[in-house]
Amino acid sequence: MRYWGLAGLGAILCAASAPALAQAAAKPDTMACPKEVAELATCYGAKLPTGAYVLAAMPKNWNGHLIVFAHGGPSLTPPVADDSIDDLAKYSIGVRMGYAWVASTYRKEGYGVRMAADDTDDARKFFIDRVAKPTRTLMHGASYGGLVGAKLLETYGKNYDGAFFNSGAIGGAELNYQFRVDLAAVYQYYCKNLPGPGDAQYPFWTGLPLESKMTMKDVTARMDTCTGITKPAAERSPAQKQNLANILGVMRFPVRMFVRHMQSATFTLREVTERMGKGKSAFGNRNVRYRGSNDDAALNAGIARFDADPAAIATLKADGVPNGTLPIPVVSIHSFNDPQAAVEAQYEYRKAATDAGNGARLVQAYTDEDVHTAQSAPELAASFNALQNWIDKGTKPTAQSIAAACTTLAAKYQGPCRYHPDYQPKPYNTRFARAAAQ
Repeated sequence: MRYWGLAGLGAILCAASAPALAQAAAKPDTMACPKEVAELATCYGAKLPTGAYVLAAMPKNWNGHLIVFAHGGPSLTPPVADDSIDDLAKYSIGVRMGYAWVASTYRKEGYGVRMAADDTDDARKFFIDRVAKPTRTLMHGASYGGLVGAKLLETYGKNYDGAFFNSGAIGGAELNYQFRVDLAAVYQYYCKNLPGPGDAQYPFWTGLPLESKMTMKDVTARMDTCTGITKPAAERSPAQKQNLANILGVMRFPVRMFVRHMQSATFTLREVTERMGKGKSAFGNRNVRYRGSNDDAALNAGIARFDADPAAIATLKADGVPNGTLPIPVVSIHSFNDPQAAVEAQYEYRKAATDAGNGARLVQAYTDEDVHTAQSAPELAASFNALQNWIDKGTKPTAQSIAAACTTLAAKYQGPCRYHPDYQPKPYNTRFARAAAQ
């Protein structure tokens, strides 16, 4: 979600005096930059014909290079003009290092990885046409934007010199949302209120019916009835405590992430089902055995079973599962304690790249914070520098060299260095308590 606001729906792009400014089209209107870069850049922007809003920052000390950013999500609300302001503020380290920065909202709310990749490359083209022509262009994707970036490389990789992902959901949409479907199934077994007895009945694997008017507040209220999630632990009933313990025991995520993951298991899953499956599921659990509750036998005997539709699977994979195409160098960093985007996605991305013959173009490094997309300024700066040196000098970084560079940069940019150079993730299927029945 976004946190900073800009008045009006006018274009939002940051620019200031810089070399090689584009002359082919009129400059965008100037806007106020977020405070993190207000003294470093002048800010401009525009709404594209697709309906997406573009935001860019041109630093006064431009190094000639451009970062094209793909944001997380997918958002549940239609895009508005100030949606990218918080991303510019959060990743202001790039502008502080001298990079120009540009981002696009996605043209509409909801799921759509290839759609988002198209919108992201549109931001690059907009910057070149309306602001300046860079000598180097880097792609940066965070969270869901990492998956967008991984798919972007398959179609638009030739437009970029290198890519950087932090906390990327790069294992692909199939793995990302199978977890959410499992959560919906486990939740419904214990809580039986999505749908509830008084509701028009629908398959829970749709997330919510397309016509549902339910809000996240409504979903949270039902979660609260079953688990007491919004109450202090001491105020939960014994039944609520047990329900919550069982759900968390099977799904293996911290309690603070329960509401967030249920948001994906309802609203985002509805988007995936409708846009990719045309109302049919790309997921199934027919032969899955769930583990981690106080009575696994009862859970597996009573949980609803359903099958995936082959056409829905094929559509989802084509849209949102990386095929390992890496035409350019890629640096990907991730916390092994990430509570939202499982670090095991990195294993799957490495496998896809290696299977496609591109493993040599991928470098991965791991931190240990327990907050999603919370890498520090020196951690990010070390990754950008490593990628830039790889492109310019052919010096391929390692997890060890990135960690060492972070320690040096910590003297310049405030923040911790939490790299663990020897860490290696396990396969994604080791993350959750689901396994194919033997």
